[in-house]
Amino acid sequence: MLINQIRSFSTTTQLGSLARWYQKLWRSKGPSNGPPYAHVTQVGDPVLRQKAQLVPSEAVTSPEVRFLVQAMIDVMRKYSCVGLAAPQIGISLRILVMEFKDKLRDEYTSAEYKIKEMDTLPLTVLINPELKVTNYEKKSFTEACASVKGFSAEVPRYSEVLLSGLDENGKSKELALKGWNARIAQHEMDHLDGVVYTDVMDRKTFSCSCWQAVNANYGRVQIAFHKK
Repeated sequence: MLINQIRSFSTTTQLGSLARWYQKLWRSKGPSNGPPYAHVTQVGDPVLRQKAQLVPSEAVTSPEVRFLVQAMIDVMRKYSCVGLAAPQIGISLRILVMEFKDKLRDEYTSAEYKIKEMDTLPLTVLINPELKVTNYEKKSFTEACASVKGFSAEVPRYSEVLLSGLDENGKSKELALKGWNARIAQHEMDHLDGVVYTDVMDRKTFSCSCWQAVNANYGRVQIAFHKK
C-alpha cells in the first residue's frame, strides 16, 4: 500500500527520498532532476493533466509530506504566486497552498481591490481539500497562472465557496471564502483535477501579458521560467 511505501523512505535526504518515491509510483524512468521541482511546471507537462491522488490519512503528517508542503510554500513565494498546487512542482498529490499578503494591496488601485473583492489571506495549507460552492453567482476577471507563463485571460468563477481539508498538522480546517480568495481556491482545486484555466477561460480574451513590450522592443523580449 501507499502508506507502506511512504514509511520505507530512505532517510538520507528528504528531497531524495520524496523524489525516488514519486518516480517509483508514477514514472518508470524519471529524469535526474525529477520532482519535487524548485520551479513551476508548465502546461504540456502530463502531471498538470492528471487527477491528483489523495494523500493517505496516515501519511498526512509524515516527514515527506511536510517536506513537500514546505517546498510548495517556498516555490509559491519565490515566484510571487498567491496559490500553488502540488502538481505545479511535479507531484500528483491533492495538496494546495494559498497566501494573499496584505502588501499586495499596493499592486492594485483601491477601486480594483474593491471590485475584485480582494482581502488578505494568511498562509493556508490544505491536504485532500474539498470545495463546495455556496454562491453560484459567477464573476469574470483576468486570471494568470505560473504554469501558463506569460499569458492571461478572463475566467468566470463562483463568488463564494467553502473550502475544507486537513492542515499540515492533520487537523480539520474549513474556510468560507468569497471574491478573490474564492477565485484562488477554485483555480488551485482545478489544478488538482487536471484542469488549467485555459480550459474554462473566455477564449477571446486570451492574450500575451507582455504583448506591448514585445512590440516596443522589436520582439526582443524574453520570458524567464526560473528565478534565482
